[in-house]
Amino acid sequence: MSSILVTGGAGFIGSNFVRMLVGSTDYDVVIVDKLTYAGNLTSIEDVLSRRCRFVQGDIADASAMEALFEKERFHSVINFAAESHVDRSISDPQVFIRTNILGVQVLLEACRKYDVQKFVQVSTDEVYGSLGETGLFTEESPLEPSSPYSASKTSADLLVQAWQKTYGLPVNITRCSNNYGPYQYPEKLIPLMLLKALNTETLPVYGDGSNVRDWIHVEDHCRALKVVLEDGVSGRVYNIGGNCERDNLTVVKRILEVVEKPQSLIQFVEDRKGHDWRYAIDNTRIQLELGWKPLHTFEEGLRATLEWYMQNESWWKPLLEES
Repeated sequence: MSSILVTGGAGFIGSNFVRMLVGSTDYDVVIVDKLTYAGNLTSIEDVLSRRCRFVQGDIADASAMEALFEKERFHSVINFAAESHVDRSISDPQVFIRTNILGVQVLLEACRKYDVQKFVQVSTDEVYGSLGETGLFTEESPLEPSSPYSASKTSADLLVQAWQKTYGLPVNITRCSNNYGPYQYPEKLIPLMLLKALNTETLPVYGDGSNVRDWIHVEDHCRALKVVLEDGVSGRVYNIGGNCERDNLTVVKRILEVVEKPQSLIQFVEDRKGHDWRYAIDNTRIQLELGWKPLHTFEEGLRATLEWYMQNESWWKPLLEES
C-alpha cells in the first residue's frame, strides 16, 4: 500500500483532497497541518482512521519533517500547505516567505533524501499575474506575480523546478484558478459574501467589481490533482481551470439572488493594492494528456456550496467567533 503525505491537509482544498483519497483509494494517508487559522481539524476528523492519520506540524520545521520522513518513508508528497490570502500577505509578508518558500525547500530536501517517488506542488494561477480582456494563461505564460502571496508561490514553483533539474526529483506543479466549495475559510469571496448576506450585513466589493476570475469547484480540482499525482509526466506543469469566467460583481449578485437578499447590500470599497484584473486558464494540456475535465457547472456548484454553508453553521460559526 502506497503511503502519501498530504501537507496542509486540514485546510480548504487539502481537506477535500483527503476526503476524496479516503473515499476512492486504498492509500495510506498521513496529514500534516500547522493548524493556523485556516487549518481546521473538524474538516477531517470524520475521515481519520488507521490508514488516515493526522500529525500537527510545520513544514518549515526541518527537524520535525526529517523525523516524519524517516519514520514514514512516503511514496508521494502533495503540498497544499501555504499562507494563501492576498490581503494578509500585503499586511504581513514575512509569514508567507517562511511557509510558502522556506517550507517548500524543507519538503524538497526531505523528498530528495528519502527517495520520494513524486512531489506535487499545488500552486496558483496568480503566479502569472494579470490578463487583459482576451487570452488565457498557458503553462508557458511568463511568471509575473503582483502580490507578496503570488511572489512567494512563484518562488516555490521555481525551487520545485530547480530540484527536478538539478537533482532529478520527480515533480509536478499544478496551477489552479479560483476554488469554491465546502470547508472554505470564510475570508474568501464566496463564503464571506454568503455569510454576510445571511446576516443582512453590507457586502464589500473591491473597486467596481469588474475583476474576473475563472472559478472551479474544489471537487473538480481534487480530481485533477489525483490524476497528476498518479499519472503526471515528471517535470510537467499542469494548469487546472474550470472554463468558467465570472466577474466578482456577478458572483456577489448571484449569491444575493439565491439567498433572497436585496442587492442594495452591496457596498463598493477601495480597491485592493496590486489587484490583478483578470485570470483565465487554458487547461488543454491536462485534458489531452491526462483525460481530466471539470464536471461541475458554476450555477450547480455555487448553489450546492451555498446550501452546504447554510446547513453547516456548526463548522463555520466558531471560525467567525475566533476571527
